[in-house]
Amino acid sequence: MNLKQNLQSPEFNAETAEGVFECKLCPRLCGADRNKVRGFCGETIKVKVSRAALHFGEEPCISGTNGSGAIFFSGCSMHCVFCQNYSISEGSFKLTEHAQADEISPENLREIYFRLIEQGAHNINLVTPTHYTDSIIKSLKGGLPVPVIWNTSGYERVETLKKLDGLVQIYLPDFKYSSTLLAEEYSNAADYPKRAESAILEMIRQTGKYKLDKNGLIKNGVVIRHLVLPGAGRNTRGVIDRVAAFPQNSVIFSLMSQYTPIPGIEKFYPELSRPITEDEYNNAIEYTESSGIENFFIQQLDSAGSEYVPKFSGIY
Repeated sequence: MNLKQNLQSPEFNAETAEGVFECKLCPRLCGADRNKVRGFCGETIKVKVSRAALHFGEEPCISGTNGSGAIFFSGCSMHCVFCQNYSISEGSFKLTEHAQADEISPENLREIYFRLIEQGAHNINLVTPTHYTDSIIKSLKGGLPVPVIWNTSGYERVETLKKLDGLVQIYLPDFKYSSTLLAEEYSNAADYPKRAESAILEMIRQTGKYKLDKNGLIKNGVVIRHLVLPGAGRNTRGVIDRVAAFPQNSVIFSLMSQYTPIPGIEKFYPELSRPITEDEYNNAIEYTESSGIENFFIQQLDSAGSEYVPKFSGIY
């Protein structure tokens, strides 16, 4: 795998991208007619799901005791060079026998929601859903008896998020970068910090201050995740500063230690070829504690490892 290719779908062609659909769901604004060609996300308009199952690897207020009803979509608009889910995030053209995806309709998707709810899911957790926003909106018509989670990279257009107002109860965005340089180097998205900040403010506007039920499960609100990267302490501190500046006690912050080098990354990004150190993570915890953020999760340092990446074998 050539990691440099992660930054752009090899099947995305700007010369043939414009058409009737002209996709502008994400900040890439690729303009692809995804009825005919794959967009920057690596997918056409047809919804593809790589996994739908109860998931216990989320924050305690999301996984609870029964698990989160996680639905992993194929494709992504970020293409981060260190993505642990790279086998599906690059889109259909990269799927192999080790990572499958099933094509489904909005009606099928709604059936999956209720199947997971019958299995005891505390919520429906839509993982990397942005490029399928319009189909997902159709699938959510009529509402669900459990909260809906929009689990995203944080690289969102406010215009797209506004379509979800009233349909999504919980937003679970990453805040990957405060550094425009790292955002450009690792995700080809120098505008990521400002995009993520404005997106999260819109999420907070929609959901208000987070609320937990008597069992400690989140019912509505925003949980912001940040993955600590090796050698990127300044980037992490900048993210923490930005999160601390959001309205007082409006969000929950999740400081993640589970960075795991993907195969081959040492060839192009040697600085990313190791897990983070105990000192790096402890420094991040200490900075969070001193930042004024009152509600946050931390992980054990041994959370890093490939066993935390689920198997993407399709849904049927």
